Amino acid sequence: MASATFSQASDLPAWKTLQNLYDTEGKSLSVKEQFSKDPERFSKFSHTFTNFDGSKILFDFSKNIINDEILASLIKLAKEANVEGLREAFFKGDKINFTEDRAVYHIALRNQAGKPMLVDGKDVTPEVNSVLAHIKEFTEQVRSGEWKGYTGKAITDIVNIGIGGSDLGPVMVTEALKSYSKRDLDVHFVSNIDGTHIAEILRKVNPETTLFLIASKTFTTAETTTNANSAKKWFLETAKDKTHIARHFVALSTNAEEVSKFGIDTANMFGFENWVGGRYSVWSSIGLSVALYIGYDNFVQFLKGAEALDKHFTETPLEQNIPVLGGLLSVWYNNFFGAQTHLVAPFDQYLHRFPAYLQQLSMESNGKSVTRSNEFVKYSTGSILFGEPATNSQHSFFQLVHQGTKLIPTDFILAAKSHNPIENNLHQRMLASNFFAQAEALMVGKPQEVVKAEGAPDSLVPHKIFLGNRPTTSILAQEITPAALGALIAYYEHLTFTEGAVWNINSFDQWGVELGKVLAKAIGKELDNNEPVTDHDASTNALINQFKKWA
Repeated sequence: MASATFSQASDLPAWKTLQNLYDTEGKSLSVKEQFSKDPERFSKFSHTFTNFDGSKILFDFSKNIINDEILASLIKLAKEANVEGLREAFFKGDKINFTEDRAVYHIALRNQAGKPMLVDGKDVTPEVNSVLAHIKEFTEQVRSGEWKGYTGKAITDIVNIGIGGSDLGPVMVTEALKSYSKRDLDVHFVSNIDGTHIAEILRKVNPETTLFLIASKTFTTAETTTNANSAKKWFLETAKDKTHIARHFVALSTNAEEVSKFGIDTANMFGFENWVGGRYSVWSSIGLSVALYIGYDNFVQFLKGAEALDKHFTETPLEQNIPVLGGLLSVWYNNFFGAQTHLVAPFDQYLHRFPAYLQQLSMESNGKSVTRSNEFVKYSTGSILFGEPATNSQHSFFQLVHQGTKLIPTDFILAAKSHNPIENNLHQRMLASNFFAQAEALMVGKPQEVVKAEGAPDSLVPHKIFLGNRPTTSILAQEITPAALGALIAYYEHLTFTEGAVWNINSFDQWGVELGKVLAKAIGKELDNNEPVTDHDASTNALINQFKKWA
């Protein structure tokens, strides 16, 4: 891909305009006052996404610290940073991951319209459809009971062994869509190299009725292959015959030689290409656990929801483009307000792993400090994303959000319709009341005069004041269906893309993951014996030697 025409985002004219706007009005802009001045503020700064099935998701940006002029300048920044040109290159299959000479084409995995999508001049759509057909066939065999274990029993448990994107995506999606699952088929996930993780999972399952999915593109990922070999050893302690492995292990990989060597029938190997990044791989064969759990038809709905958001992202003008607006707001807070964090709080227990999934998507993508022109950036990139489901989180860290010294931009997510409307929907109404109240409270705060009017003693007045003007984006879906979840994930993918495009960084490599792995491999050999080590720094030497004494 050609070098960027600019290096530092902070040199762009719109960036300088935004800095001036922040200094003169942005940092003191009262959102509460803006609502009083402009009765059309909500309709102006909120947008409704309509999915392929007609369902809707409302994105309310109106409680953010912006006005017409600030938003117009942010849009201008996106244009000057060539967000539209980079988006076009992204969707054309250009190698926008230039440090690894790769296309970034996970969008092709959800190309349900079947349009030609080219990488290196080759249409990848037939290959994608072939893998999907394989997933459909296998999924239906397992879910129907046609696929049986070595003793003739149907599969009751799926164990996905992977790490990073080969774990976080499937974990999150299977939890989020649990209400669509086959309830007599349980799904489990092993990722941590800590033996406790796999040991506890294996205690729950029966080797006669368990199917293991080994998720590793190269089939050489250290943590995954170690856990896979431990699972195989556990399985053979009961099954005895290695030929039975083929009925209980499948591979999500492209390395046929290693897969075969492990004992897996290569007919049960589900591949994906190098243009599928790990944190974007749940749409690929890495999503096999999802398809098995919720059924292939629901998996297709999941893909279609993301595809619909892709269509919105590529075809909607920047001024109304929902993920672009989300990304620009992130830049506004990160680079002008100095906000270092971003909170995502889903008011939905099924989405309890959604923030963890977004952590990898956001921080692995934009935790970079070098521009596409190979210069160190002169500004902050990559927010620290965190979150937990509400209302639990209201009783833990929300105190910091409301009255702390840090500005923490926040996304709240709620579905209007619950999958479990118990007690005449009382629980959902209580949940919704908190969703609305938290966003309102963060905006309006509680000024001194109100605290005093409530009769608080003078000594407590400062402690009961809420400054307010804390920015929130409220995301209200009709229901968290497979299609809605697909669209939500794609929203955050494209928001992250927009951030990286503005900051002029490569959002698609992850060299920072590698150094620790290399050092761990070298130290691992040193832990194979009891000899003291001396070739590290004094702290590392001491820690390794103490570990050897205690282990």
